[in-house]
Parts: sequence; C-alpha cells; structure tokens
Amino acid sequence: MSIVKINVLTVPEEQRETLEKRFANRAGTVDGSDGFEWFELLRPVEGTDTYLVYTRWRAEEDFQKWMSGMGQAAHRGTPQDGSAQGERPKPAATDATLWTFEVVQQAGPKQD
Repeated sequence: MSIVKINVLTVPEEQRETLEKRFANRAGTVDGSDGFEWFELLRPVEGTDTYLVYTRWRAEEDFQKWMSGMGQAAHRGTPQDGSAQGERPKPAATDATLWTFEVVQQAGPKQD
C-alpha cells in the first residue's frame, strides 16, 4: 500500500499569501516523479495557523528519491519567490514537522 507524507507548517497570518504563491509557482514539479500519487495544500479555515502539505507515494523509496533530487530543487529560491537565483527565500513557515503514515484502508466515490 501507499505511504502518505504530511508536512505540518506553522504559518503566521502575514505569511499565508507568500506560502500559497510559492506553492503555486512550483505547481506540477512533483507530478511526474516516479511513485508520486497525490498532492494537496490544505489551508486552515479557523482557529489555527497550521497548513498541511499532503503527498501520497507508492513507497517510501519513491519519496526519498524525490527528496534527494527534484525535492531539493523545488525548495530552492526562485525569482518568483522574491529571491535572487539560487538564494533561498526567507521561510514563510515558522515551524515544520513531517508526519509519515501507511495507507491501510481507502475508499472513493462509487462508480455507476
């Protein structure tokens, strides 16, 4: 079964737009990666400053391969981030934690 990686990001109110723009500028960078299955950026609705970055992978090895290659490139600064080429932009999040889960059960909408 698949594995899920959830990056838990604490993002102050004044940095939310910056974080969302950075993800929008990198849209699609993970899509073609071997073993990649799903991505979602989840914005908090009320009562918290925590964003969740949800990715789903065929196996842990696929995630690690992406992290050691394209994942590093995707997290470098770009001119769209407001940074000089190759310079890391100031983080939008004040804290980050990575959670890992195995998918043990799943369901989807019923097909007619």
